Amino acid sequence: METKVYEVKGMSCNHCKHAVESALLEIQGISKAAVNLEKGEVSVEFSAPVSVETMVAAVDDAGYELVAQ
Repeated sequence: METKVYEVKGMSCNHCKHAVESALLEIQGISKAAVNLEKGEVSVEFSAPVSVETMVAAVDDAGYELVAQ
């Protein structure tokens, strides 16, 4: 398994946390998504390769911005 951390803009509460985690967990290949509100980050664990574009689109659809480096 591989884990990566991404910045997410626009989060400020537990609803935001849940929305981002849920959006990412709906993507096939992502086995875990954990938001750290204080840091404005999400840690994503992969069980299969997932494109960054797919994650960006899912988080965007939830109303937030995933920053891919």
